[in-house]
Amino acid sequence: MFRLSRLTDYGFVLLTRLAAQPTRQFAARDLAEESNLPLPTVSKLLKKLARAGLLTSARGVAGGYSLARPPERIRVSEIIAALDGPVALTMCSEADGKCSLQACCPTHSNWLVINNAVRGVLDNLTLAALARPLPQRLVTLNVRPSNPPAPAGST
Repeated sequence: MFRLSRLTDYGFVLLTRLAAQPTRQFAARDLAEESNLPLPTVSKLLKKLARAGLLTSARGVAGGYSLARPPERIRVSEIIAALDGPVALTMCSEADGKCSLQACCPTHSNWLVINNAVRGVLDNLTLAALARPLPQRLVTLNVRPSNPPAPAGST
């Protein structure tokens, strides 16, 4: 299963808080309290995000963390890469040569297509879009079951 780490999930929680007020400096302690996350975890995440160039930090009484760029210019794929590493659904999607079966694998090229599609979606989704609440109605996908039920009366 492709799943983001818990720390990356928490990183998105923090970043969406920052995106709500993109010009404000946030103290780590305030973000921890507002997000209901432990301060050591918040501090660790903020430092990683700052090292990746997604946040700026300032020391002192009026210091804190803020977004390095407007939320419309921060891609979801950048956030994932900063916290979990590059988006790769399979070992062979991450980098050539990492999988010993790559040369004889019949699905290698298909996984590259799938991985590129997922990465493309994440590259086109911004922090600003992620920070906007969705409408209350449920969002459904147009997905067909693999074995559709037989039409009524056909048995």
